[in-house]
Amino acid sequence: MFGECHAHIIMDGVNYRQAIDMHKNGPDDQIIREHLKAYQDRDITFVRDGGDALGVSARAKELAPEYGIDYRTPVFAIHKEGHYGSIVGKSFATMREFHGRVLEAINAGADFIKIMTTGIMDFNAHGAVTGTPLDAAEVKEMVHIAHEEGMAVMSHTNGDYGVQAAVEAGVDSLEHGNYMNEESLNMLAESDTVWVPTLVTVRNLLGDGRYADETLKPIIEFAEENIRKVFKLGVKVAPGSDAGAYRVLHGKGIQDEMKAFTEILEESDIVCHWLSDGESEIKKKFIRR
Repeated sequence: MFGECHAHIIMDGVNYRQAIDMHKNGPDDQIIREHLKAYQDRDITFVRDGGDALGVSARAKELAPEYGIDYRTPVFAIHKEGHYGSIVGKSFATMREFHGRVLEAINAGADFIKIMTTGIMDFNAHGAVTGTPLDAAEVKEMVHIAHEEGMAVMSHTNGDYGVQAAVEAGVDSLEHGNYMNEESLNMLAESDTVWVPTLVTVRNLLGDGRYADETLKPIIEFAEENIRKVFKLGVKVAPGSDAGAYRVLHGKGIQDEMKAFTEILEESDIVCHWLSDGESEIKKKFIRR
Protein backbone atom coordinates (compact mmCIF):
# COMPACT_ATOMS: atom_id res chain seq x y z
CA MET A 1 0.00 0.00 0.00
CA PHE A 2 1.20 3.50 -0.81
CA GLY A 3 2.01 5.96 1.92
CA GLU A 4 0.30 9.32 2.41
CA CYS A 5 2.70 12.03 1.25
CA HIS A 6 0.55 15.01 2.26
CA ALA A 7 -1.74 15.02 5.29
CA HIS A 8 -2.89 17.34 8.07
CA ILE A 9 -3.71 15.24 11.09
CA ILE A 10 -5.06 18.29 12.91
CA MET A 11 -7.99 18.35 10.45
CA ASP A 12 -10.74 15.76 10.10
CA GLY A 13 -12.11 16.04 6.55
CA VAL A 14 -15.42 17.38 7.86
CA ASN A 15 -15.08 20.81 9.48
CA TYR A 16 -11.60 22.21 9.88
CA ARG A 17 -12.55 24.99 12.30
CA GLN A 18 -14.20 22.56 14.69
CA ALA A 19 -11.35 20.08 14.23
CA ILE A 20 -8.75 22.71 15.14
CA ASP A 21 -10.82 23.86 18.14
CA MET A 22 -10.59 20.34 19.56
CA HIS A 23 -6.85 20.91 20.04
CA LYS A 24 -6.90 24.53 21.26
CA ASN A 25 -6.00 23.47 24.80
CA GLY A 26 -3.26 21.13 23.58
CA PRO A 27 -3.08 18.14 21.23
CA ASP A 28 -5.95 15.71 21.90
CA ASP A 29 -4.39 12.23 21.96
CA GLN A 30 -7.71 10.46 21.47
CA ILE A 31 -8.42 12.27 18.20
CA ILE A 32 -4.85 11.81 16.99
CA ARG A 33 -5.01 8.10 17.78
CA GLU A 34 -8.28 7.75 15.86
CA HIS A 35 -6.66 9.24 12.79
CA LEU A 36 -3.53 7.11 13.14
CA LYS A 37 -5.73 4.03 13.52
CA ALA A 38 -7.45 4.93 10.24
CA TYR A 39 -4.05 4.66 8.53
CA GLN A 40 -3.11 1.49 10.36
CA ASP A 41 -6.39 -0.17 9.38
CA ARG A 42 -5.51 0.40 5.72
CA ASP A 43 -1.91 -0.82 6.07
CA ILE A 44 -0.52 2.67 5.47
CA THR A 45 2.85 2.82 7.17
CA PHE A 46 4.19 6.19 5.95
CA VAL A 47 2.62 9.62 6.53
CA ARG A 48 4.12 13.03 5.75
CA ASP A 49 2.25 15.83 7.47
CA GLY A 50 1.98 19.43 6.28
CA GLY A 51 2.16 20.89 9.77
CA ASP A 52 0.00 22.98 12.08
CA ALA A 53 0.31 25.78 14.61
CA LEU A 54 -0.80 23.79 17.68
CA GLY A 55 1.74 20.98 17.93
CA VAL A 56 -0.67 18.28 16.79
CA SER A 57 1.51 16.80 14.05
CA ALA A 58 4.48 16.82 16.43
CA ARG A 59 2.45 14.80 18.93
CA ALA A 60 1.28 12.47 16.14
CA LYS A 61 4.92 11.76 15.32
CA GLU A 62 5.47 10.69 18.95
CA LEU A 63 2.45 8.35 18.90
CA ALA A 64 2.84 7.00 15.36
CA PRO A 65 5.36 4.23 16.14
CA GLU A 66 2.69 2.52 18.25
CA TYR A 67 0.73 2.12 15.00
CA GLY A 68 3.68 1.01 12.90
CA ILE A 69 3.77 4.34 11.07
CA ASP A 70 6.83 6.28 9.91
CA TYR A 71 5.55 9.83 10.52
CA ARG A 72 7.35 12.89 9.13
CA THR A 73 6.40 16.48 9.98
CA PRO A 74 7.65 20.06 9.60
CA VAL A 75 5.92 20.71 12.98
CA PHE A 76 4.49 23.92 11.50
CA ALA A 77 4.46 25.58 8.08
CA ILE A 78 6.04 29.01 7.62
CA HIS A 79 4.22 31.83 5.83
CA LYS A 80 4.89 35.52 5.28
CA GLU A 81 2.81 37.96 7.26
CA GLY A 82 -0.24 39.07 5.30
CA HIS A 83 -0.14 36.03 3.04
CA TYR A 84 -1.95 32.69 3.07
CA GLY A 85 -0.81 30.13 5.63
CA SER A 86 -1.95 30.97 9.14
CA ILE A 87 -4.23 27.92 9.10
CA VAL A 88 -1.21 25.60 9.28
CA GLY A 89 1.65 27.52 10.78
CA LYS A 90 3.59 30.54 11.91
CA SER A 91 4.53 33.78 10.20
CA PHE A 92 7.60 35.88 9.50
CA ALA A 93 8.14 39.45 8.30
CA THR A 94 11.85 39.51 7.46
CA MET A 95 14.39 36.97 6.31
CA ARG A 96 16.00 37.15 9.74
CA GLU A 97 12.64 36.17 11.23
CA PHE A 98 12.24 33.42 8.66
CA HIS A 99 15.61 31.99 9.68
CA GLY A 100 14.43 32.13 13.27
CA ARG A 101 11.31 30.16 12.37
CA VAL A 102 13.46 27.54 10.62
CA LEU A 103 15.60 27.15 13.73
CA GLU A 104 12.45 27.03 15.88
CA ALA A 105 11.07 24.19 13.77
CA ILE A 106 14.38 22.31 13.93
CA ASN A 107 14.52 22.69 17.70
CA ALA A 108 10.95 21.40 17.92
CA GLY A 109 11.92 18.21 16.08
CA ALA A 110 10.96 19.03 12.50
CA ASP A 111 11.97 16.51 9.84
CA PHE A 112 11.87 19.18 7.12
CA ILE A 113 10.72 22.75 6.50
CA LYS A 114 7.41 23.67 4.90
CA ILE A 115 6.94 27.05 3.25
CA MET A 116 3.83 28.73 1.83
CA THR A 117 4.58 30.72 -1.33
CA THR A 118 1.10 31.35 -2.78
CA GLY A 119 -2.57 31.24 -1.90
CA ILE A 120 -5.08 28.61 -2.95
CA MET A 121 -7.36 28.13 -5.92
CA ASP A 122 -10.06 30.76 -6.32
CA PHE A 123 -13.21 28.74 -7.01
CA ASN A 124 -14.95 31.92 -8.17
CA ALA A 125 -12.46 32.55 -10.97
CA HIS A 126 -11.16 29.56 -12.93
CA GLY A 127 -7.39 29.67 -13.27
CA ALA A 128 -6.90 32.25 -10.55
CA VAL A 129 -5.03 31.85 -7.26
CA THR A 130 -5.95 33.85 -4.17
CA GLY A 131 -3.62 36.49 -2.80
CA THR A 132 -0.25 37.58 -4.14
CA PRO A 133 2.59 35.06 -4.60
CA LEU A 134 5.86 35.66 -2.84
CA ASP A 135 8.56 37.24 -4.95
CA ALA A 136 10.85 34.72 -6.66
CA ALA A 137 13.97 36.20 -5.05
CA GLU A 138 12.36 35.87 -1.64
CA VAL A 139 11.44 32.23 -2.24
CA LYS A 140 14.97 31.50 -3.40
CA GLU A 141 16.41 32.95 -0.19
CA MET A 142 13.94 31.00 1.96
CA VAL A 143 14.91 27.74 0.31
CA HIS A 144 18.60 28.61 0.57
CA ILE A 145 18.28 29.27 4.31
CA ALA A 146 16.47 25.99 4.93
CA HIS A 147 18.95 24.02 2.85
CA GLU A 148 21.88 25.67 4.62
CA GLU A 149 20.40 24.33 7.86
CA GLY A 150 20.35 20.84 6.33
CA MET A 151 16.58 20.70 5.86
CA ALA A 152 14.54 19.65 2.81
CA VAL A 153 11.77 22.03 1.73
CA MET A 154 8.10 21.23 1.11
CA SER A 155 6.41 24.10 -0.73
CA HIS A 156 2.67 24.88 -0.82
CA THR A 157 2.46 26.52 -4.25
CA ASN A 158 -0.09 27.20 -7.01
CA GLY A 159 -0.08 29.06 -10.31
CA ASP A 160 2.63 29.50 -12.93
CA TYR A 161 4.60 32.29 -11.29
CA GLY A 162 4.60 30.53 -7.94
CA VAL A 163 5.54 27.15 -9.38
CA GLN A 164 8.35 28.50 -11.52
CA ALA A 165 9.75 30.52 -8.62
CA ALA A 166 9.64 27.48 -6.32
CA VAL A 167 11.21 25.10 -8.81
CA GLU A 168 13.91 27.62 -9.73
CA ALA A 169 14.63 28.04 -6.01
CA GLY A 170 15.15 24.28 -5.68
CA VAL A 171 12.27 23.19 -3.46
CA ASP A 172 12.38 19.49 -2.76
CA SER A 173 8.65 18.96 -3.18
CA LEU A 174 5.88 21.02 -4.73
CA GLU A 175 2.44 20.63 -3.13
CA HIS A 176 -0.77 21.14 -5.14
CA GLY A 177 0.66 23.00 -8.17
CA ASN A 178 -2.69 23.90 -9.67
CA TYR A 179 -2.95 25.69 -13.01
CA MET A 180 0.52 24.98 -14.38
CA ASN A 181 1.28 25.79 -18.04
CA GLU A 182 3.64 23.97 -20.40
CA GLU A 183 6.67 25.98 -19.30
CA SER A 184 6.05 25.11 -15.66
CA LEU A 185 5.63 21.44 -16.45
CA ASN A 186 8.85 21.37 -18.45
CA MET A 187 10.71 23.10 -15.62
CA LEU A 188 9.45 20.41 -13.25
CA ALA A 189 10.61 17.69 -15.65
CA GLU A 190 14.10 19.16 -15.75
CA SER A 191 14.34 19.54 -11.97
CA ASP A 192 14.75 17.25 -8.97
CA THR A 193 11.52 18.57 -7.41
CA VAL A 194 8.84 15.97 -6.61
CA TRP A 195 5.29 17.09 -7.38
CA VAL A 196 2.46 16.06 -5.00
CA PRO A 197 -0.72 17.09 -6.88
CA THR A 198 -3.40 16.33 -4.20
CA LEU A 199 -6.02 15.66 -6.86
CA VAL A 200 -8.88 14.62 -4.61
CA THR A 201 -9.16 17.92 -2.77
CA VAL A 202 -11.27 18.97 -5.77
CA ARG A 203 -12.45 15.63 -7.15
CA ASN A 204 -14.06 14.67 -3.83
CA LEU A 205 -16.17 17.85 -3.92
CA LEU A 206 -18.19 16.69 -6.92
CA GLY A 207 -21.84 16.29 -6.00
CA ASP A 208 -21.33 17.76 -2.53
CA GLY A 209 -23.05 21.07 -3.19
CA ARG A 210 -20.42 23.31 -1.64
CA TYR A 211 -19.48 24.33 -5.16
CA ALA A 212 -21.42 23.79 -8.36
CA ASP A 213 -20.20 20.81 -10.38
CA GLU A 214 -19.99 23.17 -13.37
CA THR A 215 -17.35 25.11 -11.43
CA LEU A 216 -15.41 22.01 -10.39
CA LYS A 217 -15.32 20.09 -13.66
CA PRO A 218 -13.04 22.50 -15.60
CA ILE A 219 -10.59 22.47 -12.67
CA ILE A 220 -10.61 18.67 -12.58
CA GLU A 221 -10.21 18.38 -16.35
CA PHE A 222 -7.29 20.82 -16.37
CA ALA A 223 -5.58 18.83 -13.59
CA GLU A 224 -6.19 15.54 -15.41
CA GLU A 225 -4.58 16.87 -18.57
CA ASN A 226 -1.53 18.02 -16.63
CA ILE A 227 -1.22 14.58 -15.02
CA ARG A 228 -1.18 13.00 -18.48
CA LYS A 229 1.49 15.48 -19.59
CA VAL A 230 3.80 15.00 -16.60
CA PHE A 231 3.50 11.24 -16.89
CA LYS A 232 4.83 11.47 -20.45
CA LEU A 233 7.48 14.01 -19.43
CA GLY A 234 8.75 11.80 -16.63
CA VAL A 235 8.19 14.35 -13.87
CA LYS A 236 8.78 12.94 -10.39
CA VAL A 237 5.32 12.61 -8.82
CA ALA A 238 4.29 11.22 -5.42
CA PRO A 239 0.81 10.43 -4.08
CA GLY A 240 -0.59 12.67 -1.37
CA SER A 241 -4.24 13.52 -0.82
CA ASP A 242 -4.13 16.50 1.59
CA ALA A 243 -5.90 14.19 4.05
CA GLY A 244 -7.88 16.19 6.57
CA ALA A 245 -9.07 18.67 3.94
CA TYR A 246 -12.82 18.78 3.39
CA ARG A 247 -14.13 15.38 2.22
CA VAL A 248 -10.61 13.91 2.22
CA LEU A 249 -10.56 11.48 5.11
CA HIS A 250 -7.50 10.12 6.86
CA GLY A 251 -6.61 6.69 5.51
CA LYS A 252 -9.22 6.76 2.77
CA GLY A 253 -7.84 9.91 1.18
CA ILE A 254 -4.74 8.27 -0.25
CA GLN A 255 -6.86 5.40 -1.59
CA ASP A 256 -9.03 7.97 -3.37
CA GLU A 257 -5.89 9.66 -4.71
CA MET A 258 -4.50 6.43 -6.12
CA LYS A 259 -7.84 5.67 -7.74
CA ALA A 260 -7.76 9.10 -9.38
CA PHE A 261 -4.31 8.47 -10.87
CA THR A 262 -5.25 5.08 -12.28
CA GLU A 263 -8.52 6.39 -13.71
CA ILE A 264 -6.77 9.29 -15.42
CA LEU A 265 -3.85 7.31 -16.84
CA GLU A 266 -5.49 3.87 -17.33
CA GLU A 267 -2.16 2.05 -16.95
CA SER A 268 -2.29 0.69 -13.44
CA ASP A 269 1.01 -1.21 -13.17
CA ILE A 270 3.15 1.44 -14.86
CA VAL A 271 1.46 4.23 -12.90
CA CYS A 272 2.02 2.45 -9.60
CA HIS A 273 5.69 1.99 -10.39
CA TRP A 274 5.99 5.68 -11.34
CA LEU A 275 4.33 6.85 -8.13
CA SER A 276 6.31 4.39 -6.05
CA ASP A 277 9.50 5.97 -7.36
CA GLY A 278 8.15 9.39 -6.40
CA GLU A 279 7.26 8.25 -2.91
CA SER A 280 10.73 6.77 -2.52
CA GLU A 281 12.18 10.19 -3.37
CA ILE A 282 10.00 11.79 -0.70
CA LYS A 283 11.13 9.26 1.90
CA LYS A 284 14.76 9.81 0.96
CA LYS A 285 14.62 13.63 0.94
CA PHE A 286 12.26 14.40 3.81
CA ILE A 287 14.06 12.93 6.77
CA ARG A 288 16.03 14.69 9.40
CA ARG A 289 19.68 13.80 9.17
